[in-house]
Amino acid sequence: MLLCGPSGSGKSLVAARSGLPVLRLDDFYKDGDDPTLPLVAGSSDIDWDHPDSWDADAALTAITDLCRTGRTDVPVYDIALSARTGHDAVDIGRTPVFIAEGIFAAEIVERCRRLGVLADALCLSRGPVKTFRRRFLRDLKEGRKSVPFLLRRGWRLMRTERSIVARQTALGAYACDRDEAMGRLASAAAGDHTPTARTAV
Repeated sequence: MLLCGPSGSGKSLVAARSGLPVLRLDDFYKDGDDPTLPLVAGSSDIDWDHPDSWDADAALTAITDLCRTGRTDVPVYDIALSARTGHDAVDIGRTPVFIAEGIFAAEIVERCRRLGVLADALCLSRGPVKTFRRRFLRDLKEGRKSVPFLLRRGWRLMRTERSIVARQTALGAYACDRDEAMGRLASAAAGDHTPTARTAV
């Protein structure tokens, strides 16, 4: 299944608790010196929440590789450095279902569906204030960016969270809270679906 939602909505935690193999789609961010990176309107800040900051084609290739062969090579991305620092192998073995999670997962829902590898697409939603608090504390603890940048980004995302969720659901993801997401993932893990091929969740 594809698992999306605003930054800080709890995607990584839900994915980890599901017991399913996980492909981290945030590792497909572009490097910070990429000239195609978008900027926040009226600012010199890179807009890391815009889909153009992410390599959708590379992410889709990794997903289809996992569906076809059970393994793929993925970049290792350091958010604090805004750079890829290496590569790593992901091997899901013969597991028929896995999670591909990241804030841009909804961008490839339709492409995954056309390729026949989509089991489901979920969009986590916690509410703007809860998401802001969780995102800021996480990013501060991990030293992802400077504090002024995190505050600017956090305020902007809190004000636009409802539109982010609306966009992701319009792209084909089902909006739900953590408990409902865990239930749907548990059903997938138990085989309560009929995949025609190795399936990305």
